[in-house]
Amino acid sequence: MPHTADMPPTMGMVPDAPVPAMDQPLVEPEVRRSVNGVLSTTLRVGYGYRQIGGVRLYVRSYEGGSPGPTLRMKPGETLRIKLINDLPPNRDGMPADISHPHQFNNTNFHFHGAHTSPSGIADNVMRSMAPGHSYNIEIALPQDHTRGTYWYHPHHHGSADIQMSSGMVGAVIVEGDFADVPEIATARERLLVLTQVVYDANGMVENFETLFPETATRFLAINGQRRPTIDMRPGEVQRWRILNAAYQDDMLLDLEKHDLQAIAYDGIQLGAVQPLKQVLIAPGQRADILVKAASPGTYAFNAAPYDQGHPSPVGPLARVVVSGTPMDMKLPRALPPAPLATIKDSEITNRRKVVLSATAPESDAAGHWQEFEFFVDGKKFDPGRIDQRVKLGAVEEWTILNTHEHDDHVFHIHTNPFQVVSVNGKALAVPEWRDSVIVERKGGVVVFRSRFLDFTGVYMLHCHMMNHEEMGMMQTVEVYKG
Repeated sequence: MPHTADMPPTMGMVPDAPVPAMDQPLVEPEVRRSVNGVLSTTLRVGYGYRQIGGVRLYVRSYEGGSPGPTLRMKPGETLRIKLINDLPPNRDGMPADISHPHQFNNTNFHFHGAHTSPSGIADNVMRSMAPGHSYNIEIALPQDHTRGTYWYHPHHHGSADIQMSSGMVGAVIVEGDFADVPEIATARERLLVLTQVVYDANGMVENFETLFPETATRFLAINGQRRPTIDMRPGEVQRWRILNAAYQDDMLLDLEKHDLQAIAYDGIQLGAVQPLKQVLIAPGQRADILVKAASPGTYAFNAAPYDQGHPSPVGPLARVVVSGTPMDMKLPRALPPAPLATIKDSEITNRRKVVLSATAPESDAAGHWQEFEFFVDGKKFDPGRIDQRVKLGAVEEWTILNTHEHDDHVFHIHTNPFQVVSVNGKALAVPEWRDSVIVERKGGVVVFRSRFLDFTGVYMLHCHMMNHEEMGMMQTVEVYKG
């Protein structure tokens, strides 16, 4: 009898059905809403297959997709999450230097921008959620919490960068802002979650080398899609909630032949519409924008060239297709007063200075990531050390200095927003409330003021360029009762 092999010539390979790489209608993430004052949900963290831009990836995710579900709630409500870590066991131990990325399957949960408790099972980024276990999270929003666009992501030191770059991000909408402004309340709302897509030869993100070169980004995405299509009608006004959930880089947003009308930054309403030709948005920041569609046609929504010490990633984000029956919609002439009162000179109880710096090999391009180090006040992150102690109720003015010759940095602090009053020695005509701000390289200086209200405990300040945070550019802040 002649021998015949049972193995088919395809060797077990199953051809993928072709998936359109680009130009599909924008798809927004699944929405989960609060009921009777509580948003109760489960978030499973695990590996999942993901088709994006004609590439099939196998990466860590929330609920098997990217972005994760959008969580919608109101001030005074409680967020309850059962987080299930279904990632496999870690394959490495703790390194001698904890600011060398490690143990990529540990995780936790951060509600970015929220004014909530940083302790216990609330917005506590010191928690460690190990593979194979489930954890309860309970975060209560104050009744007077600002309403706007926020987000969530992992914040476990050692693994947060790998997980965020894989697409473990999601939006949180605290509802009710601009409810009394009919031009905004009647506008169609779109959520745009911006990310940088990276992967290795296997379509995975398993090594820090996949992320650290500053040219690592393959392409940009919105809501896990490469160059989706956003439909509008001529004269229509839409509200775009834009979240830069990228792991590393700024984006300079440009919509061809359209102005962009800013109405809120970092979840905090502006007191007046701010017309802009372009919007610069750093990792972690949010920008709520009104767009009034022009005449019928197709318009490019791009990340334009920008120098942040290295070239920011550029390229198409979406196509805006304007067609159909015209609409007669108006932009608002005025906005309600901003929700947070300006911090006056007379309120200041203390001043302090924070210095961001880094070291690099003689030739950056030839250097291995382990030759770079990132510091706050000359020190790398130590979770056992308290770096800043602030008395509850203090109103402080902070000066953030970036002495790094090579890169801009993105300063972010948890729990309390801050009001930027000057940048590089120039006072802002209208001080701007933020929770993340760009501090330019080569001596850039940002001065802000903040009220340390309501919550004691330990939380973080850090660079939200996550490569830098993971490699040491983070400090602890302890707020204590006097």
